[in-house]
Amino acid sequence: MLKTIKLLAIILVLGLCIPERGVIPVKNATAKDWNSQSFWFSPWGKSGVHKGVDIFAKTGTPVIASTSGLVVYTGNIEMGGNVVAILGPKWRIYYYAHLDSIHTHSLSWTSRGELIGAVGSTGNAAGKPPHLHYSVLSLVPYPWRFSTETQGWKKLFFMNPTNNF
Repeated sequence: MLKTIKLLAIILVLGLCIPERGVIPVKNATAKDWNSQSFWFSPWGKSGVHKGVDIFAKTGTPVIASTSGLVVYTGNIEMGGNVVAILGPKWRIYYYAHLDSIHTHSLSWTSRGELIGAVGSTGNAAGKPPHLHYSVLSLVPYPWRFSTETQGWKKLFFMNPTNNF
């Protein structure tokens, strides 16, 4: 049992040591294509707080992996529409939503800059300008990020995705 705990601790520490070098996940996008003030903006629809950024582009614009990692989910969910979730450095989930199409599959490895989908307006983005909703969620909490803002306890887990590139 003690060996298992030590092994898990080593794996956790090693995952936290992997450098996080991200790229903007929409091909040819620049900082002009999103509102840097939209992360943690409240009020924001059904979710209450906007836990990511929306990067606007034409439907079909390539969406690329911001960082290398294991694709842990591809599919369709109510609010996100067509989504991809990648487990990457520092035990973080990189979440790509509202995709028009998905070009990867679950349990595959993806490299930074690799095509994973295309910008769209699926899920609760239907009828709105096409964009990629991009979020970064840490599986390891950051207690010092707690705040008394709306859903402020969730700041322990959600990172500002624009800090990654």
